[in-house]
Formats: sequence, structure tokens, C-alpha cells
Amino acid sequence: MKEKIECTWQDEMAFVADVNGFKLTIDAVEAVGGRNLGPRPKPLTLVSLAGCTGMDVISILKKMRVTPEYFNVEVEGDLSEEHPKYYQKIHIKYVLRGKDIPFDKVQKAVDLSQDRYCGVSRLLKDNAEITHEIIIE
Repeated sequence: MKEKIECTWQDEMAFVADVNGFKLTIDAVEAVGGRNLGPRPKPLTLVSLAGCTGMDVISILKKMRVTPEYFNVEVEGDLSEEHPKYYQKIHIKYVLRGKDIPFDKVQKAVDLSQDRYCGVSRLLKDNAEITHEIIIE
């Protein structure tokens, strides 16, 4: 299966990406010639990781008959100092709220996502140390 996106230059540093028919403007900060019209490209990698693993975890939990009232995935990345700058360390925080959320089931869902299902995690693991924590409130 192939996937394709288009990223069309607008002006200065701004591009409009077409992803699955959805338009997304990406841009740079003013200090490097952008106009701050949208997010920078590198943090969108973290968004992809959060979305990928988040969808995995919630899907697995539903199969385990665990449905949290609240679920949030927070991802923080540490960029390398030298060019090309890339995320050397990435930390994922899974935050869940609800009644009777069994930690062991959440841990299993996270492990399955990280070790088997999340393609974005797999893509990043060769270049970044990926850690995680689970918080059940």
C-alpha cells in the first residue's frame, strides 16, 4: 500500500500540505523567514507518534472492555544540537481517567502499540530513544 501527500509552496517559508484531502499549512517562525502561519514540520512528527500510538492504545483497550472517560497522549522530544537536527530522545506520557482502569491492561495496550502496531514508533526507534509513562488519575 502506498500513501501520498502533496506539499505546495505558498510564499516565504509557508507550504500547504494535502493529507488525505485535508489541508494543513506548515510554516517557519519569523526569525528564519517564515510568517508563523502554521506548525513547524518537526513537531508534526510528534503529533504523528501521539496519534498513532493513541489510536492503537484506545483500540486495544476497547477490545479489553476498558473505556476511559479521558485519554490524553503527550509527547516530548529532545532535538540534537547539530544539523541535521532530529529527535534523539522522545518521551510519551499516557494519561487516563475513569473508574476501575486496570494498570496492567493499560500497560499491555501500550506495550503492544510500541512493540508491534505503531508504525511511527517503529520508524523513529532507529534514531531515538523512546520512553513512556502511564498515569491513571
